Amino acid sequence: MTALKDLYDAKVAAGEIVADPAQLAAVTQLDAIRTALQRPAPRGLFAKKPAPVKGVYLWGDVGRGKSMLMDMFVAATDAPKRRVHFHAFMQEVQTALHEVRKTQTDDALKPVGEALAKDLRLLALDEMQVTDIADAMILGRLFKMLFDAGVTVVTTSNRVPDDLYKDGLNRPLFVPFIALIKQHMNVVHLQAATDYRQGRISGEQRWFTPPDRGEMDRLWLALTDDPAPKPLTLIVKTRKVTLPAFSNGVARADFWDLCGQPLGPADYLAIADACRVLMVDNIPQLSSENFNAAKRLVTLIDALYEAKCGLIASAAARPDDLFTEGEGAFEFQRTASRLHEMLSDTWVG
Repeated sequence: MTALKDLYDAKVAAGEIVADPAQLAAVTQLDAIRTALQRPAPRGLFAKKPAPVKGVYLWGDVGRGKSMLMDMFVAATDAPKRRVHFHAFMQEVQTALHEVRKTQTDDALKPVGEALAKDLRLLALDEMQVTDIADAMILGRLFKMLFDAGVTVVTTSNRVPDDLYKDGLNRPLFVPFIALIKQHMNVVHLQAATDYRQGRISGEQRWFTPPDRGEMDRLWLALTDDPAPKPLTLIVKTRKVTLPAFSNGVARADFWDLCGQPLGPADYLAIADACRVLMVDNIPQLSSENFNAAKRLVTLIDALYEAKCGLIASAAARPDDLFTEGEGAFEFQRTASRLHEMLSDTWVG
């Protein structure tokens, strides 16, 4: 079995990544989990069940290599496993709960948790952040069921565990989940000094006029290394909001997917929470003829701005020239100013 450090060193030698001491420290932790998970299970009538393997909660600023390390670890681990984005995982759980409740079951979470844990040794969850009260209220019990079933959980997050669901409604009911994380997972702070993903597009153009699909495709690959992304569906107050392409914290959608639909502030806040960079294709010239879509774009940009989310876009005009005449043009100047700030290399998204 090739050590995870050797796989990491091979990426360094190939020029795919730059060696980083903080990443190497995390690799050591992940390799210990991998080794434990791949030990042969005891056999025989009186063989004891393998001891649970403690997972890792890997947190740190955006672009420090958390998802890259987890993907490398998951790909190299030969055990029943699943790797999924945290938002998608929780949407799956909520959907399953909705279906089970139709059967009048007294405890809907129990069969859902049992189904998730069945034949699973490793659950890898990317980008854990908790903003939805419905998720917050079930996480503690759900994860206890997974841990009790012997599932090892590895997750990445931009937040230290103590800051999860910070200032959320009824947060005291959520706090035991934080204690559960610390009990069953080693909390590792990835203190890499460099934002490596930001470096991939440092100095790059981020607003393309006229729209240039080829350049948008190129930047997508630079940020995600994923030529075949899958959609991500967010559940917002029982509504479904779908991002057509999502990978490694980067989402991509056409303007009309985002602003041609009856979406509101809650939907755009959910999008901003779910991704660290949003790529928007084909923003049209804005005017009174598409006023409602223009208003939605303003709301979307405000949500991205407040969440410090990155933006890459292709459009019919530069921000200052995108909406110049008719009702709403004057108010759009504030949005244009925010766009200029978000498109700079100094933006934190």
